[in-house]
Amino acid sequence: MDVRVITKGTFDMSQNISFNRERLKTPRAAAIAGILFSLLLILSLILIRITIPYDPFENGEWLQNNAKNVGLALTLIPFSGIAFLWFMGVVRDRFGEMEDKLFATVFLGSGFLFLVLLFISAGIGGSVVLLYGNSPSNLVGDEFYPFGRALMYTIANVYAVKMASVFLITTTTLSFRIGIFPKWFIYLSYGLGLIMLLNLFFVEWLILIFPVWVLLISSIVLVENFKAGKEAGSKPAP
Repeated sequence: MDVRVITKGTFDMSQNISFNRERLKTPRAAAIAGILFSLLLILSLILIRITIPYDPFENGEWLQNNAKNVGLALTLIPFSGIAFLWFMGVVRDRFGEMEDKLFATVFLGSGFLFLVLLFISAGIGGSVVLLYGNSPSNLVGDEFYPFGRALMYTIANVYAVKMASVFLITTTTLSFRIGIFPKWFIYLSYGLGLIMLLNLFFVEWLILIFPVWVLLISSIVLVENFKAGKEAGSKPAP
């Protein structure tokens, strides 16, 4: 038998094994990034919600005792944003050449806009804490606080939620076309996306739907990737 044939066959087999490993690592990276984003954002939103009153026109009493909680929540948001960018990149890589250019453009645009709006809202909140956290007495007669508080509330609960819903629906549509998620998850995702998109009222915890959805999709990807890894490892070498 020709030694070159054996060498070539061995090389091709090692190439296939390396390629399969890379294919397994891609969804795993997306899942880890998605879970990290979800946990950080959920923690941030819960800290903000339990600290700052729901009423955007409240008088700022929370600044006297709970400003540190909000400061911690706002510190976590940039790290959740970095994880979300990684999540977007790896998910798009998984779509590969089968992605639709129209939906891919909306996918990227809505994801970036969601992050921008989230960061703007966090920046306004950070400015409020910085200006009034050490001297809440400055709030008396000050017009910036009610304006900044209402602006932060509107950006986070209206515009960021709408962009998150567009990202959710677009990702679900691309996933449905490619067939990488079960049907029950597709139907659930469309329902959650429409609730966020068509909601006309201020719902306090509505924005939490998005990180919970990312956590769910990441968990599904991680479980499927684990199963695929076990199946690939159990197959005999050709």
